[in-house]
Amino acid sequence: MRLSDMEIERLLDEDTRFGDMTTRALGIGDAPARMTFTARRQLVLCGSDEAARLLSALGASVSAVERFGTHCDKGTPLLEATRPAAVLHAGWKAAQILVEWASGIATLTDEIVTAVRAVAPKVAVLCTRKSIPFTRQLSLKAVIAGGGGIHWLGLSDTVMLFPEHRALMGSMTELRDSISRLRERLPERAIMAEVTSEADAVKAAEAEADVIQLEKFSVDAVRRVAQQIEKRSDGRPIIAAAGGINVQNATEYALSGADTLITSAPFYAVPLDVQVCIEPL
Repeated sequence: MRLSDMEIERLLDEDTRFGDMTTRALGIGDAPARMTFTARRQLVLCGSDEAARLLSALGASVSAVERFGTHCDKGTPLLEATRPAAVLHAGWKAAQILVEWASGIATLTDEIVTAVRAVAPKVAVLCTRKSIPFTRQLSLKAVIAGGGGIHWLGLSDTVMLFPEHRALMGSMTELRDSISRLRERLPERAIMAEVTSEADAVKAAEAEADVIQLEKFSVDAVRRVAQQIEKRSDGRPIIAAAGGINVQNATEYALSGADTLITSAPFYAVPLDVQVCIEPL
């Protein structure tokens, strides 16, 4: 989970293409300075590695960086860099926003994971591919920093049978037929099937789907499905509850009998304030 040098340059280019008018006009660009990032509240840190790379790309000397995934208390120094003021001002906001945004995702993920583990330690919390466009790499890194996992990265890495696929299959719209075709053509892959009704969940189990994703099921509906479906000798099918799961209801879903909770809530977390101080050396 690493941003490329080109992506780091793109972040810089958004803010620095035409220089820093204010610093230039004040004539303070050559003044030696130190910039320190500090947590304003408890958080799970992410984006610090990328912020350090961004500042280094401008020529700053980064002397201290807390690693992503670190649980930081209020007041914890997160990153420190020195260089002439022009360099620090050029990277200041891009680096700060990066850390605030990614740490928001990591911290909310941690809150959901903590709530789930308190009542059901074996239930996994996984995030979807519904990240904000162009942010998937860092979003998923933040999810991992917060203790979550990845549901799937994109269309090429997971076999997921949706009702929308079956609607186009003519005479093969039945779950058993669709799953059989997938198993025949992709024999080494786990077959995941999304269902929108309890009846289809049972059919998917009878067709020996490996994972049954319950889309927007209530907690009670997930519980009924989990009670109806008997696990095979290999522990499958995995029952995955998906749709509308967040920090407020994660505990209830964790107790419903689902094996996995699928969520996209962390991707829309509120960025967490990070204090930045620039002072003369």
